[in-house]
Amino acid sequence: MLQLSSLSDIRQHTEKLRRESLKIGFVPTMGALHQGHLSLIKAAKSQNDITVCSIFVNPTQFNNAEDYRLYPRLLENDALLLAEAGCDVLFAPSAEEMYAQKAKLSFDFGDLERVMEGAHRPGHFNGVATVVSKLFHLVKPHQAFFGQKDLQQFAIIQQMVQDLSFDLELVCYPIIREADGLAMSSRNRRLTPEQRAVAPRLYEGLQLLQARLREVPVAQAQQEAVAFLGTFPEVRLEYLEVVDAHTLQPVQEISSAPRVALCLAAFLGEVRLIDNLLLQP
Repeated sequence: MLQLSSLSDIRQHTEKLRRESLKIGFVPTMGALHQGHLSLIKAAKSQNDITVCSIFVNPTQFNNAEDYRLYPRLLENDALLLAEAGCDVLFAPSAEEMYAQKAKLSFDFGDLERVMEGAHRPGHFNGVATVVSKLFHLVKPHQAFFGQKDLQQFAIIQQMVQDLSFDLELVCYPIIREADGLAMSSRNRRLTPEQRAVAPRLYEGLQLLQARLREVPVAQAQQEAVAFLGTFPEVRLEYLEVVDAHTLQPVQEISSAPRVALCLAAFLGEVRLIDNLLLQP
């Protein structure tokens, strides 16, 4: 596996690959890799000639300095996992090079970013869009692979690709879960054993909401799921929403949208986790 850190090196390398008519699959990550990430690598490999993975803990998408400081950084271990998974290129730039000059351009995604993550993390999606657009320009992929766990992020990037006419295909892959249902996340490493034992209740809350939506109105189902999660003192719920999976706007009736998503964010101690479920149409 080739490992690059320079912006000029990755640009020259991917331009060469394109001249050779090789199809590039790209998996952008912030590292601390788990099986969810590796499933994206596998998918990229199955559909492309060359697979590129980036590892970059992006400072501009953190609105909490402590969260940025504590985010797991395991580059050496991640590189071994990627090599074992058959990744062809690892791109791991420094923040100093990625942001040699402070970005003056800012993104506004309208209603897409005024709900859920955007409402609770001001500036987050501006940082996401800035770094992902930089990475797309550098890597020049034919396909880019993302996980469903970051559903709102995927919707934002989809909008950016459409609005800025990026010549690539976006692919969203299902959430990979632990045996007890907890969505795999790099942040799970920061949970204490006690918090880890409670963390699967988040998915159970979503499952309860999903089941009750078949029987009662949206507002009542939400109240019951919130009450269930409230029985666990370790869980500090930030939001639990029933939304149109495309627009991300709240729905009052599940029949009012072609596809509905159930989304939540919650703290266990200082660790913030997100999860979601897509209802079958």
